[in-house]
Amino acid sequence: MSSEPQGDTPRPTPVLITLGSNLEPEANLPRALRLLAERVRVARVSKVYETAPVNAAGEIDPEQPPFLNAAVQIETEIEPVPLKYEVLRAIEAEMGRVRSEDKFAPRVIDLDIALYGDLLLQLDTGDMRLVLPDPDILERPHVALPLADIAPDLMHPTAGQTLSAIAGTFAGYTTIRPRPDIQLA
Repeated sequence: MSSEPQGDTPRPTPVLITLGSNLEPEANLPRALRLLAERVRVARVSKVYETAPVNAAGEIDPEQPPFLNAAVQIETEIEPVPLKYEVLRAIEAEMGRVRSEDKFAPRVIDLDIALYGDLLLQLDTGDMRLVLPDPDILERPHVALPLADIAPDLMHPTAGQTLSAIAGTFAGYTTIRPRPDIQLA
């Protein structure tokens, strides 16, 4: 007779993480992926996209280099807040990211939870902020397109659309383009 519990084993939650960098991104995206894979199971990896940097006014910022963006699907039992603040932020710090008040500043790496299963969460305590699903999925092509690569049929928990349909709303945007010359997986 087996002593293992039957049917009570927690299943890992599929989680979609976005990655972005515009400081040595060709080296930093693969490094971030390796560091992430040391901590959680990486199930899928998107294509890499190049995105024009924007400023607070939403205009292209000619003073900054372009971003490279991607997304990964991970499987984990780590809850969302520890995942963000103990895993993703630790990777960012290990890679030398220095956070500033300017959310549009250049960065070595940016790792964000876009979706955590179908969880809806709004946490803002001043020192901790996490909104799930990430509102940028519906507003930014550099988030929507890579997510649609790895989970096209996944339904957005509040928009009622698949990630593929959401990505389709950004067709024709000229500020983002695939970079098939850069492979993460």
